[in-house]
Amino acid sequence: MQLDKKHAGLTGLLLLMIFHCAMAQQPAKAPLQETISLSAQQAVDYALANQASVRSAKLDELIQLAKNKEVSGMALPTLAGSGTYQHNPIVQKQLIDASNFSDTVPKGTLVPFSFGLKYNVIGEITLKQVLFDPSVLVALQARETLEQLASKSVKKSEVDVKVGVYKAYYNVLSARRGLEILGNNIKNLDKLLNETKETYKNGLVEKLDVDRLVVQLTNLRTEETKLRNVTEVGLAALKYQMGMAIQQPIQLTDTLSTAEIKSAIASEQFDYGQRIEYQLLQTQKKAYEYDLKRYKFQTLPTLSLFGTGGMSRASDQFNYFNRETWYGYVSYGVNLSFTIFSGMQRRRKEDQAFLQVKKAELSLENTKLGIDMEQAQSTSSLRNNILTLEAQESNMQLAEEVYNTTQIKYREGVGSSLEMSTAENELLTAQNNYFTALYNAAVAKVDYLKAYGKL
Repeated sequence: MQLDKKHAGLTGLLLLMIFHCAMAQQPAKAPLQETISLSAQQAVDYALANQASVRSAKLDELIQLAKNKEVSGMALPTLAGSGTYQHNPIVQKQLIDASNFSDTVPKGTLVPFSFGLKYNVIGEITLKQVLFDPSVLVALQARETLEQLASKSVKKSEVDVKVGVYKAYYNVLSARRGLEILGNNIKNLDKLLNETKETYKNGLVEKLDVDRLVVQLTNLRTEETKLRNVTEVGLAALKYQMGMAIQQPIQLTDTLSTAEIKSAIASEQFDYGQRIEYQLLQTQKKAYEYDLKRYKFQTLPTLSLFGTGGMSRASDQFNYFNRETWYGYVSYGVNLSFTIFSGMQRRRKEDQAFLQVKKAELSLENTKLGIDMEQAQSTSSLRNNILTLEAQESNMQLAEEVYNTTQIKYREGVGSSLEMSTAENELLTAQNNYFTALYNAAVAKVDYLKAYGKL
């Protein structure tokens, strides 16, 4: 009996282990992600923290900061140590005239003589300090400019990301606005269809009237499906622009309106320095000027301080573990070096750097013209799109009034189904035009703000 209980306990334990192993082998279910509510500004903030291009630009900025620290190290002293062990199985010999060492030896008597020993050990420490080096001086002066260049590159990436996020966000908003209006149309038409079916059962309308409404309702639902697909693709594009996982559900909290878009137009004083592209070119020009300065200063000498200290020992036997005498030495001094003639290479490099500066100046002038043109185009486009939006919004409201009036007449029996169909088509056309005008105006607003450096 006890044996059976023991077997039963072992069997239960074995089954429990098998169950845990099986559960461990099953793939874990992905946790449900909570929906994130985002305004347009919050979407931009998320993108600035997560978008790959911005993160890459920030890494470039950190790389430049590290390079600047490397340049700073060029002005600091350097300390190096070295150790050498040399074994000479056959010591090199040279012939010398022995008469130089003794008057009794005939002139021209050559004797082989070794100037070294079999074993040599040297330990040495060298200190170097740059006192004046034109290239180091210019590199230290250019550090701040290069940091600004990297920082402005980050801002340029941020502006580009803002443009993409805003346009993608407004694309979804305009599509959802269309879905909202289309949903109301479907609801009203479905109600009218049910009423018409009841009227048909009473013999007061023809079956053709019912069929025509069915066709219209089917067309509306088809358009709704298309618009839902546009919304889903737009959401995916927005998440991509934000650097967000496509699977993450989000809810957009902002709305699009004509008044909001009109608020973008302002008559403020503009300076080219408000555009990050112009700032970037200005900083790049300054960096080229430092490059030109570096080549000009290469005609100046370099001055450095050096010091060397070490110990050495030579022996015919490998007895370095014995207490023998090591001979130390110390030397220091100042080194002055300058180039007398470099084959005109420095001059040619200076010419190239000078031309780079001139090219940067030309780019600045051309950028000014490009900004002027971009501002003129964006201002005209925004104003025209706002006028178009206002006209299409008014036209849509008028089409809705015509459709509602036609619907009332049809219900009262004084209007035809053909009039209903015509009013329905005109309303759909007006609504589609309104959706398009709304999105175009929103995009024009983003382009306008970018042109005037307000993003």
